[in-house]
Amino acid sequence: MKKLLSKIINRKVITMLVIAVQMAWGVSLVYSTALILPILNTVFHIIGLCVVVYIINRDTNPSYKIAWILPIMVFPLFGVLIYLLYANKRPSRYLRKRFKKAGELVTQNLKQEESVLGNMPSRDATRARYLIDMGYPVCGSTEAKYFASGEEMFPAMLETLKKAEHFIFLEYFIIEEGKFWNSILEVLAEKAAAGVDVRVIYDDMGCVGKLPTGYNLKLESMGIQCTAFNPFIPLISVVMNNRDHRKILVIDGHTAFTGGINLADEYINEQSRFGYWKDTGVMLHGNATWNFTYMFLQMWNVLRGTREDFDIYRPDRYHTERFEDRGFVQPFSDNPLDDEPISQNVYIDIISQAEKYVYICTPYLIPDDEMKNALVRAAKRGVDVRLITPGIPDKKTIYRLTRSYYPTLICAGVKIYEYTPGFVHAKSIVCDDRITLVGTINMDFRSLYLHFECGVLMTGTGVAIDVRDDNLAMMEKCRKIEKGFPKRTLVGRIFDSVLRTMGPML
Repeated sequence: MKKLLSKIINRKVITMLVIAVQMAWGVSLVYSTALILPILNTVFHIIGLCVVVYIINRDTNPSYKIAWILPIMVFPLFGVLIYLLYANKRPSRYLRKRFKKAGELVTQNLKQEESVLGNMPSRDATRARYLIDMGYPVCGSTEAKYFASGEEMFPAMLETLKKAEHFIFLEYFIIEEGKFWNSILEVLAEKAAAGVDVRVIYDDMGCVGKLPTGYNLKLESMGIQCTAFNPFIPLISVVMNNRDHRKILVIDGHTAFTGGINLADEYINEQSRFGYWKDTGVMLHGNATWNFTYMFLQMWNVLRGTREDFDIYRPDRYHTERFEDRGFVQPFSDNPLDDEPISQNVYIDIISQAEKYVYICTPYLIPDDEMKNALVRAAKRGVDVRLITPGIPDKKTIYRLTRSYYPTLICAGVKIYEYTPGFVHAKSIVCDDRITLVGTINMDFRSLYLHFECGVLMTGTGVAIDVRDDNLAMMEKCRKIEKGFPKRTLVGRIFDSVLRTMGPML
């Protein structure tokens, strides 16, 4: 009974109920008014038409346009109301202004070393220049280590944290009390008590139901500076559409971790929710860590309204020895503050330039036309294109939506594998034994257009071989999806078609 009550009064459940009541109240109020004044129906049809024209003329993804045009045309009243409340992809004006100001203060800290770029093969330098133009330099003098699971990365994170002497920065989408987080928190508390500068950012939406309200105050009482991104308010709000999905850990400016792994027990398989949880991550040691330090401090300045002297956090500040030079490493961030889908452009560029093979791991496969066409074109020109998706879903509707894309891709020659032991949360792409990207980016609309994300593009580091071998080992545990699967009834095909139109909003 106690367990049942805790679920009923859970903040997430209460919030969902409040939102449902708010939506029902708003819609019923408008409809009842329309019944009293029939002329309002005509007014709303005209408004709906105006909104549709506005959407068509917006410089945004076509799939996103269709996803909103259809409900507005069918239900003008309801569609317009929901569009006005929820369709804005960009964060609040206040947050945008803060990011712009923070960017102006620190952009000069991320400068490209021309000697590094000059040592890159020309075809790789072209890709690197795109991210350089977006503000993220490519770095040498960096070692990169790949982890094929959360349980592999967990001890490496703990060991590195225990060696911290100056500062620790953590930024995660999900934090949940348990073995993983509690072990890390114990070290953080010890380090903070010893005078180490410890800071934590977590996404409040991502932690709803996982952390108690005001958890940041608990950490502050332990000497750990902490702030929540976008504090979750139980009201319909456009800013709830944007989440800090990044996973960043920086220690003393010279070592960083990222990948799909959040700070909760299922990510290290201490808790089983959907079979075996397959995730991946990467550790950087060297100059490229600076990109992650910059990302964190920019976010910190925005959320806390502070101004930092970035120079004291540079990689060589507390590491005077020369870093090993292991290829080219380019950490980058993506965000909804502009109309530049950085992550998608990098993915498409890798796929388009692949010559032999490209393997992709993603928990959610909801590609827009550009991404789908890039995969199809690569397969049709003879590239071995393989996708690994979950065999056990965490969200059944999204799983069905993912599967709805299979027939088109398979007919074009793309090979699709479903990981039968459990859920794949890894987000990676590897190409031709040379190029790989490991990060937080799902192949869906939310990651590519709505969330704050990060990743590491690596060329010639040797990590590509590790990612390739890990993918091949995963495929041995997968079921290969053949042409004609999944079999769907007429009703099922209609339902999938409706899901596809709603894909950008899910």
